[in-house]
Amino acid sequence: QVQLVESGGGLVQPGGSLRLSCAASGTIFSTYVMGWYRQAPGKQRELVATISSRGSVDYADSVKGRFTISRDNPKNTVYLQMNSLKPEDTAVYYCNARKLVYNYWGQGTQVTVSS
Repeated sequence: QVQLVESGGGLVQPGGSLRLSCAASGTIFSTYVMGWYRQAPGKQRELVATISSRGSVDYADSVKGRFTISRDNPKNTVYLQMNSLKPEDTAVYYCNARKLVYNYWGQGTQVTVSS
């Protein structure tokens, strides 16, 4: 069983920055593809960014150039650095760990971008 705990969400003004963290336990973290997803009110959950076990990254078009995903395998942690935040980035952000048939989610952390 894998446990994922997100932190770092909050309220930020447009143009501001936040860094989300996701701490994993209960597994060999380095072997999992890690990702961040988000879900805004009334919308489906969508992919934000993923990072493979080897460090290959992929981003949604809406966040390219503004968000950066990274991982620290010795610390069992994945990060999402979010810059130039926009009101449309407001959502609950979820951490995901995926490998073969295994798929785990964190509880989510709220990000609100508003003046």
